[in-house]
Amino acid sequence: MSLPRPFQLIWLLFFSSLLSWLPATAQSQTPNSAAVPAVVTFTLDFPTSAPEHYSIRVPSEGPAQYQSSGRLSADSDETDSFDLDFPLSAETRQKIFDLAAKAGYFQKDLDSHHKGLAFTGKKTLAYKDAQRTGEASYNYSSSQTVQELTSLMQSLSTTLEFGHRLKYYHHYQKLALDEELKRMEELARSNELVEVAAIQPILDQIVADSSVINVTRARAQRLLARAGGH
Repeated sequence: MSLPRPFQLIWLLFFSSLLSWLPATAQSQTPNSAAVPAVVTFTLDFPTSAPEHYSIRVPSEGPAQYQSSGRLSADSDETDSFDLDFPLSAETRQKIFDLAAKAGYFQKDLDSHHKGLAFTGKKTLAYKDAQRTGEASYNYSSSQTVQELTSLMQSLSTTLEFGHRLKYYHHYQKLALDEELKRMEELARSNELVEVAAIQPILDQIVADSSVINVTRARAQRLLARAGGH
């Protein structure tokens, strides 16, 4: 028995709305590959340096990650592991990704293969997004783009390692703070430090600590001012 015409229209409308709803639901449950952040990673392994190993992971959005292991300083026998999530300025993040693109996302050999060059550590640059991946290791690259990106990453590590040591000295050896901050000021004046704002928390603690001598607190204050922290 066929349904009366009014009921046929009701069922037709119901199934039409159901069919139009299902694709949208399926689409909402499918992971969106465009939402996967791109990531640039720089790794250095250099057994005779301090630190002996470190990696910097820079995603296209969100905090960057730093991890290192080795001696606290070149004249120290103590070893330590250091992990830090830190904010990165939009300008530096954009520069890193622009250089990665200019370097072809590290999908080709980056090493110069020049004989007789001193070993300055095994460096690895890697890139990954939803469409492509690339990774290459090198001691020295003749590419100006790779040299610029390497220098930027190494300067970033230098800044973060200063923060690591400052935190240690502030807790265990406050008299060592002044020499560290003096070195930081010298490097900052020659533009060899980047993203000082990433270590603002420890600089703030030093400035606020009345048990730290005034000249040392003043150095920390000047570094914060230079970084725009105060």
